[in-house]
Amino acid sequence: MRKLAKLLFAILVFAPAMAQAQPRPAYTELNLPLQVEAAGKIEVLEFFWYGCIHCYNFEPVLETWLKKLPRDAQFRRVPAIFNQRWEHDATIFYTFEVLGALDKLHRPFFEAIHRERLRTDDPKALAEWLRKQGLDAQKFVETMKSFGVQSKTRRAAMMTNAYRIDGTPAMAVHGRYTVSAEQGRTFEGMLQTVSGLVEQLRKKK
Repeated sequence: MRKLAKLLFAILVFAPAMAQAQPRPAYTELNLPLQVEAAGKIEVLEFFWYGCIHCYNFEPVLETWLKKLPRDAQFRRVPAIFNQRWEHDATIFYTFEVLGALDKLHRPFFEAIHRERLRTDDPKALAEWLRKQGLDAQKFVETMKSFGVQSKTRRAAMMTNAYRIDGTPAMAVHGRYTVSAEQGRTFEGMLQTVSGLVEQLRKKK
């Protein structure tokens, strides 16, 4: 009995240390690869939310990294959706896209939320901000409700679930791998892992 008690004590004492010693995986491989939309290229996705301060801080690091993305890789942003608030902001993202204003307004919209405290769920505040950007607020709302934008938003919700995204920012590579901010530990670390996965897939092509 004493030997058994000592053994149990040793397990309780050393198990946490052993668990901490296990290396954290740098990425997650999906059990079943998902279909990608980048024909003939390696697809790289970023899952984000406009209201996420970490996504906002990640943006300039990501923009610098994108300048070095190989020509045979294609990048695309996907607004992650976990609830109605995130879904609402996803429709704003896709409305920017449909109206051809995404490249112009993506970064300023981040700035407005995190620096100017813009409430995206406040219709009056959002309409005023849109007018300052030269957009027709009424047309914007109508586009948000359009079939095209709603379809894109539903697709984003399905992708968030299919890729098993549980936080933002997160990256996905060619329907096979995901890299979370926690796995990367730093923004640079996350992107370094993504670059390695892209290179790995390039060699397999």
